[in-house]
Amino acid sequence: MNIKNNLILALDVGSEKEAIQICDSVKHNIDTIKIGYPLALAEGLEIIQKLKDKFDFKVICDFKVADIDATNEKICEETFKAGADAIICHGFVGEDSVQACLDVANKYERELFLLTEMSHPGAKKFLQGAADEIAKMGVDMGITNYVAPATRLDRLQDIRNIVGKDAFIISPGVGKQGGDAKKTLEISNAIIVGRSIYEADNPKIACENLLK
Repeated sequence: MNIKNNLILALDVGSEKEAIQICDSVKHNIDTIKIGYPLALAEGLEIIQKLKDKFDFKVICDFKVADIDATNEKICEETFKAGADAIICHGFVGEDSVQACLDVANKYERELFLLTEMSHPGAKKFLQGAADEIAKMGVDMGITNYVAPATRLDRLQDIRNIVGKDAFIISPGVGKQGGDAKKTLEISNAIIVGRSIYEADNPKIACENLLK
């Protein structure tokens, strides 16, 4: 997935009106947004196509899909039918559940991102211990897209070493969580930034400052 300026906006706002205002401000700085549960639950899956049509953005749905294989399949079906270009799934649920997501992504010729380790402090207690094995599983399954944290560069490098230089890694945690954009992009392919952009007085300038 080609991502303009290696920057993804995590659009975790609660209304279509606010989402459009922010997207309008940053539309010349980015071409990819990440939509999670806050916006999808507030406005429905229809918001995916609305934003794609209005701004010609690529949309990654961060639903962190983590259920049994049959349920994962249904979640991915509805998400891709709604227009998403990619979906993020958890890896800790195991190969069968991840494979269900991958199969649907392949069916729609869209992308799957495998979440290895999250960026918040609590992830260190349970998820970090499994992250390397999750990444190895992804490689064995032929997955080429991954999510790994900007907040722990040593762990980000560990994941990069496992998935290889040709894999595509996107990293959350830059900005409010303390991750450094430039240092992260020395390892990952793109950064995911939310509050530092959408809570800024001027989201456009916030984007530009991140890219300096």
